[in-house]
Amino acid sequence: MLKWEKNRQIKIRNEQYFQIKIHDLNSFQEVEKLEISSAMVKELRTKTGAGMMDCKEALAASDGDFEKAIDYLRKKGLSAATKRSSKAAKDGTIASYIHMGGRIGVMVELNCETDFVAKTDAFQTTARDIAMHVAASNPLYVKPDEIPEDALEREKDIYRSQLREEKKPEKIWDKIIEGKLKKYYEDVCLTEQKFIKNTDITVGTLISNLIANTGENIMIRRFARFQLGEEIKK
Repeated sequence: MLKWEKNRQIKIRNEQYFQIKIHDLNSFQEVEKLEISSAMVKELRTKTGAGMMDCKEALAASDGDFEKAIDYLRKKGLSAATKRSSKAAKDGTIASYIHMGGRIGVMVELNCETDFVAKTDAFQTTARDIAMHVAASNPLYVKPDEIPEDALEREKDIYRSQLREEKKPEKIWDKIIEGKLKKYYEDVCLTEQKFIKNTDITVGTLISNLIANTGENIMIRRFARFQLGEEIKK
């Protein structure tokens, strides 16, 4: 079984980043390189609005994994979305979408900083697209930090019971639960869901792209979804 001895020795050659991985097997060493192409850097820049060198560094540090690279940039505060997040977003629009002959209706409040951006076609289209997405995907929350703590604990208790039944070693429970929670967020949180018009990105990435293009802080404030005949919660 190959064991990683070193990981993330980053070198630059002709302005290309290489990921060097060293394997160790009975004193045998094998060097493997991952080239970070300009196309990969361009795609990450489009998604985050971060600088070229920062995107190269993030991709190299994340073994070419785009989601990990985005998280890397966010943690360092280098993405355009992170930089703009402290700006007040009090303007925007309320978009609606009616589906299935009036059987499902959605309203979404999308906020930005200025009336100028709020009136652009890109902003208005994004708001309508998000409303359509909510109609189709039925999220429960806008983002993970809106999930009530008791709801999260219920999920964790279910996962622990499953792991106990499967006789999984307790020392790996936390890692497995972390993965299951990620999938749970993708199911119930709007920003974590795959965007229905482009499943290569999430709704959160859709917003990040708009932030990068407009230079303004943009956020989904709230949404409401109605389905004909559904039970009214009291």
